[in-house]
Amino acid sequence: MVSISFLNPLSPEGKDIVRELGSFEGISQDIPQLRSTVTHNPSQEIADDSEIPSNFLELALKRIEWYVKKKNHREFNGRRYAYLSDDQITKYDVISFYLLCQAIGVKFGPNSRETRVMVESQGDLIRERLGKLHVDEARQLVEQSLHLYLDDDQVHWTFFEELLSSRKIRLTELILDQGELILDHQDFMERFGPKIKHRNPLSMYQLLIGDELKELIMIKLIMQETEDYIKQVHEKAKKMVEPNPILLELAEQVAEVLSRPMQSYGYGSMGGGGGPLKAGPLNHQAFPPCVKKALEGIKSGGRNDGIVLFITPFISYARLYPDVFRMNITKRVSDQDPNLEKTENEVLPLIYEAAQRCVPPLFDDQPQEKVNINAKLGFGMHSTLKMEHEGETTWYTPMSCEKIKLHLPPLCKPDDLCKKIGNPLSYYNRRIWEVNNLKTEGSKTQEEGDAEKHSKTEVSGVQKETDLTKSNTSDPNSGGL
Repeated sequence: MVSISFLNPLSPEGKDIVRELGSFEGISQDIPQLRSTVTHNPSQEIADDSEIPSNFLELALKRIEWYVKKKNHREFNGRRYAYLSDDQITKYDVISFYLLCQAIGVKFGPNSRETRVMVESQGDLIRERLGKLHVDEARQLVEQSLHLYLDDDQVHWTFFEELLSSRKIRLTELILDQGELILDHQDFMERFGPKIKHRNPLSMYQLLIGDELKELIMIKLIMQETEDYIKQVHEKAKKMVEPNPILLELAEQVAEVLSRPMQSYGYGSMGGGGGPLKAGPLNHQAFPPCVKKALEGIKSGGRNDGIVLFITPFISYARLYPDVFRMNITKRVSDQDPNLEKTENEVLPLIYEAAQRCVPPLFDDQPQEKVNINAKLGFGMHSTLKMEHEGETTWYTPMSCEKIKLHLPPLCKPDDLCKKIGNPLSYYNRRIWEVNNLKTEGSKTQEEGDAEKHSKTEVSGVQKETDLTKSNTSDPNSGGL
């Protein structure tokens, strides 16, 4: 029987495994049983010895590496990480989970990119493992996990306040009756069965709840508990004189995995715009037609969506994180702008100017939209940007071309390049790449021109020297033989 700690390391069984380990002593020593489990997994595909984790620390890094490559590698081969779904590694995996949480909590804290990757990777790994289990076994583990959190038959929706506020789950995903969560089949039938007409109540239960909703809630609860645990570690670390060096070293290795160039994950080029794009000052000439038109001011009727939902995400990502779609890694504004200087001095002024040019000016009759702009940047419903509020909402990504056509049709006046891309930010990145490429080619052309001139000068000099030699050797009065 698969242990519940295989899905939830924070379960009582998982905590028992950690207690049995006792200390950090020998944490980096090779574990022959782990290597044997990995190499003998029938689904495992191993390219070389470096792909085999030999100890707790290496397994911890493989967990993060799996997630990053899975999200970013164009030719990701899941069979090279098949051992992560093998319940035979449970006790090693649980230790590696705690090591990761503690390393990230000590070094980076709860609001870091490393924490978000850890939480998201744990959720993805649970889904992966559930998909490899037999249906009945998976269902039983989900029921056991839910029982740890929902030990009361009647759970009010406010129990999920933390999940809802962190946007890990939406209220519309829950089935409620008088504010109480409905998951159990019998409970569903008693409450809704008599009210369902012309449909099979059992089919409705399977459609609305079934295994899918239970799995979703269980996964999100474990993700939230993982995040809470990292917060606890971070708070305790503040009181430490000096954190364990093993954790600090592991944290640095996690950061290294996350910062590896995308070329190592198969991202060498993109439609002629090769290489990752670095954030830099905005180039207005590279803006797509829709953005240029919106910055000139939007007439009444499309002002709110145009400024809050369109211009705010576009300007902020173009300035701070233009490579978001290629990198495919969720970040916060502070990850790219730690002091919020660029956001407050470059991003917001441009957005406000566009809002002022609207007819009528947006903030004149709707000043609350400044709060909505902050919310779309990820700082919650507050009038000012403060780090303590970041994460209360999501940093919205730029609206796609299809959505612009649908919601803001007056802005969509496509040019030739528009027909080749699907998002205004992709347009901007392509134009920026073209400008940079032209500069490079221009520089090369200049260098080639200088080289050609230099070559001609050298050839000319050699020619003169040769002529002079000929003259000297052929003139009997030159002193030659």
